[in-house]
Amino acid sequence: MNKVLFCIGSRANYASCKSIIRACIDRPNIITKVVVYASAASNEFGQLTQVMSNDGVVIDNALSTLLVGDSPQQMAESTGLALMKLPQVISDHSPDIVVTVGDRFETLAVAIATSYMNTVLAHTMGGEVTGSIDESIRHAITKLAHLHFPATELAAQNIRKMGEAVENVHMVGCPRLDLVSHADSMKLEELEKKLRSFGLGDYVDVSKPFILVSQHPVTTEFSSAGDQIKSTLDAVDAIGLPIILLWPNSDAGYEHFNKNIRAWSNKKVTYPRRLFRNLPPQVYLKLMSITSCLVGNSSSGIREGSFIGTPVVNVGSRQRGRECASNVLHVDSSTTEIISAVHAQLSHGKYSCSRLYGDGMAGNKIASILGSKITAKVQKDLRF
Repeated sequence: MNKVLFCIGSRANYASCKSIIRACIDRPNIITKVVVYASAASNEFGQLTQVMSNDGVVIDNALSTLLVGDSPQQMAESTGLALMKLPQVISDHSPDIVVTVGDRFETLAVAIATSYMNTVLAHTMGGEVTGSIDESIRHAITKLAHLHFPATELAAQNIRKMGEAVENVHMVGCPRLDLVSHADSMKLEELEKKLRSFGLGDYVDVSKPFILVSQHPVTTEFSSAGDQIKSTLDAVDAIGLPIILLWPNSDAGYEHFNKNIRAWSNKKVTYPRRLFRNLPPQVYLKLMSITSCLVGNSSSGIREGSFIGTPVVNVGSRQRGRECASNVLHVDSSTTEIISAVHAQLSHGKYSCSRLYGDGMAGNKIASILGSKITAKVQKDLRF
């Protein structure tokens, strides 16, 4: 029997781990433990702990590791604070495997703590190329990790090229796709009820065309964060359709985003706009499946969007270089370019399903491996 510890640091982390956690809980040969930290433990970024509790996920530890502020310095300091607190949790639980996700700054603390404590680290969504600081973090975690669960075959090849043992690289697909079938089963009436129960602003009739906006700061472009979100907001305003907008994550620059979003939300317009701090994954995916266009720079448009067929306008550099299906149009952070691309996507409509990022069964595949005999060793063989 293996004890598996999941470290959830953000709403994106949870969406990426939810199906794996559920699959592990359902297996008698796995003891599942969950710790939340960083923005996942902060109400400022939505009550994610409540969402997880509603999903039946027991949170064993909640750590306050996110420092106030939105500068690169606070990101680095928050990573350090997480690194100070996580080792005690790992020590207390004594897991056989620790699971971390992707490429966010807080996940680096998990990777460092776990590897230094001679514990097997499993890493999902490694090997991808995006060209931002996230890519550097992602590759650093890959070299600290012992088990790898990439989402695409190209990502798996990249991990093997980095010298990781072939037998420890398992191409399973993206776990976030696993939630799509559950979201598809949600009735429109249920969705509308959930959307009315929280959020700020006007009611948006989701049975009619609307635009979904999900955009985050780019750490390496911190000084222009405010201008970037303003370009996007000005563009979607010009389209004139109702808008549902998610607040940004905790990366450096989010206060600049927030300031512009607040000013934008107070402007008088003739169409409804509703804002959400956080949405349960199944609600967000349902919105993605019915929106006329997703605008912003969230990886969800590229990952889940390819599987769902969501028309996506990806703004700026945050996802440049990531493998994409035909549903994504890339534009610079220019109001004119965004408007033109959105009109093109509105004219096109929904795309065919792409399996670039998997088949929606990744959670079960990963849980099966996590529950099996551990062959990965914390002392890696050098491979060049």
